Amino acid sequence: MNVKRSLILLAILVVIFVGAVIAVYPNWLWFQNLGFASVFWTMIVGKFGLVSAVWFFMIVIVAVNLYIAQRLTPAGGQRPTAEIGGFPISGATLDNLILAAILIVSFFIASRASEQWNMLLSFFNQQPFGISDPIFNKDIGWYVFSLPFYMFIREQLLIMLLFAGLVAVIWYIKDGGVQFVGEVLLADDRPSSLPKVKIAEKVSNHLLVLAGIMVLLVAWGYHLKVYGLLYSTQGPAFGASYTDVHVRIPVFRALMVISLLWSLFLIYNAFRPKLKLLLISGGVWVAAILVLANGLPFLVQQVVVKPNELAKESPFIAYNIEFTRQAYNLNNIKEVNFEINEELSAEELSGHDVTIQNIRVWDERPLLQTYRQIQAIRLYYDFNNVDVDRYMIDNTYRQVMLAARELVVDQLPPQAHTWVNRHLIYTHGYGLAMSPVNEVTSEGLPQLMIKDLPPVSDIDLAIDRPGIYYGEKTDEYVLVKTGAQEFDFPKGDKNVYTDYQGKGGVAIDSFLKRLLFAIEFQDPQILFTTYLTPESRIMFNRRIKPRVKAIAPFLAYDSDPYMVVSGGRLYWIQDAYTISNMYPYSKRSKNHFRRIGLNYIRNSVKVIIDAYDGDVSFYMIDEQDPIIRTYAQVYPDLFKPLAKMPADLKKHIRYPVDKFEIQVQTYARYHMQDIQVFYNQEDLWEPPDEIYGDDRQRMKPYYIIIKLPEEDKAEFLLMLPYTPSKKDNMIGWLAARSDFPNYGKRPHAD
Repeated sequence: MNVKRSLILLAILVVIFVGAVIAVYPNWLWFQNLGFASVFWTMIVGKFGLVSAVWFFMIVIVAVNLYIAQRLTPAGGQRPTAEIGGFPISGATLDNLILAAILIVSFFIASRASEQWNMLLSFFNQQPFGISDPIFNKDIGWYVFSLPFYMFIREQLLIMLLFAGLVAVIWYIKDGGVQFVGEVLLADDRPSSLPKVKIAEKVSNHLLVLAGIMVLLVAWGYHLKVYGLLYSTQGPAFGASYTDVHVRIPVFRALMVISLLWSLFLIYNAFRPKLKLLLISGGVWVAAILVLANGLPFLVQQVVVKPNELAKESPFIAYNIEFTRQAYNLNNIKEVNFEINEELSAEELSGHDVTIQNIRVWDERPLLQTYRQIQAIRLYYDFNNVDVDRYMIDNTYRQVMLAARELVVDQLPPQAHTWVNRHLIYTHGYGLAMSPVNEVTSEGLPQLMIKDLPPVSDIDLAIDRPGIYYGEKTDEYVLVKTGAQEFDFPKGDKNVYTDYQGKGGVAIDSFLKRLLFAIEFQDPQILFTTYLTPESRIMFNRRIKPRVKAIAPFLAYDSDPYMVVSGGRLYWIQDAYTISNMYPYSKRSKNHFRRIGLNYIRNSVKVIIDAYDGDVSFYMIDEQDPIIRTYAQVYPDLFKPLAKMPADLKKHIRYPVDKFEIQVQTYARYHMQDIQVFYNQEDLWEPPDEIYGDDRQRMKPYYIIIKLPEEDKAEFLLMLPYTPSKKDNMIGWLAARSDFPNYGKRPHAD
């Protein structure tokens, strides 16, 4: 039997190992090709290390409780056989089934912890914020990095103990330590009586110790709840209010002590049982929670705070304003009053000639449709969206709109949907369309600066590598450097073909790699095709956002990566954010990042992706951000300083729309710094509506070139007007600067 068990265990381990190789090896090759092998192993160790640790401790806790259960089983209580589905099963077989179930269930419970691997790594590498909260005087970094870790540890311990308790009860039921006396009697389809539960004395002692330890974790929970009050929503502003600070903090500390005492009393009763005192103390514990945690705060709120709310809550409203402005980086906004001048002189106009020459007449939405009509060329090409950027064109600072021409294999004719076409021949898009924001042809079309196939440029901006192997619509994996030539671009009624000349993709130069990738993509054609050569490479994870997210999933990403022409090559720039929902006293905002209500955001990273080779570079643009400094500690080979970004690409950095929209929504309320004005919401702003077609819709931020007051030259800005709430007259506008050295500075005009 031991040999048989050993063989079964060995077979299970082999299956697990093979499955791990199949899951891990192709991705490791992908990371290695990009130069991020160390990042890959850090994430793997973090994920599997955390799951293994949780699983190990869970198994240890369960094993200890099972050992105790076996020792405390009443003499003669163990049944030699049992029945499952009418079939007799020996006691040893039943034990093995239970143990197997414990291993499987505990593994699935532990595997849920893998989602918290980044929290664990951040905890051990955390960097201070240098700012303390106003209530407990702890560094903000403790709340962002440490508090979530302690909450996670407490939650996992509680789950482990609950699982161990459940297993122990099942074991006691099996062996007779817990018995059900009587039967369920039905009366009118309802149970009129239930069986009585008979628990052996030693068994009850074991369960009391477990309950005592769980209550001890409840006591720790009240300790953590004290700090969680800094995220309270009970007052007029986000964060701890008067009642939270003066009532709930001492109440939670009192409940922590009461819970600690009751946990010790439970453990004491396991050795010297006093049932009456146990029931009385349990009632006192429950009553204390109901009265102190709910009744007392409600009474103080109604009697003390509500009649004097502004006076009582003023300091806490001030904390909310201060810390929200810090967390959203609103405290650096420069406010400027603009005088309205309705009579502009020729001299004033000439001083803003660059602004006037770049007044936008094109909107992205109709322009996208126009590009698709006149520049898609073939039905399998498409433009995903139109980006706005600026270039020095013929020594003139020009704002332009451009869109990448990507290839969408699903738009091939039905008869062309062969495996060879989808994965070997139609591999990449080609070039782009570009036009100035302010010019229209006599036919009412955009004045194209770059157009057609191959790209024709009417300006001093050449494209030497127009192939787009990595983009926003590149969903399929492709094989390059194969025996089949790749379609490059159409030329009249013929096609031009090419062979890939770059270094993108993973070499697929052995039978083992072909087998693994065939399994990875569930595509046997990779294994059986005769087109592959020793130089062949497989490209996957080609869509921009999933590509960068696979490398750094702990960052949040802007919804709109944009294309840049630089040095004759095409690049994508993807904005990345560090976010948190654990900044004390900072109001949480709804957003699409990871579905959490964030209350801290920094655009700390710019990601550059080569559209031809797929190379990815992460540049730190805000090295003062403590979260990105923490990540840089965890992944020392991932991030590069901004100084190493190519100078020409640096000229195309722009302030990201997603972050700006969050700041716009937050500043609409938090521009009010007077406590009474904020309390009454007297000066609430909102972005205006616009008429698009026949529909009224909320205006979106837009990029413009404009010369700001007291500045010498025009620059590229992202801006949006404000109106008073429920009114249509403009009261001010918020703008974020994109050109260096003023990147990120936010002038506010009203």
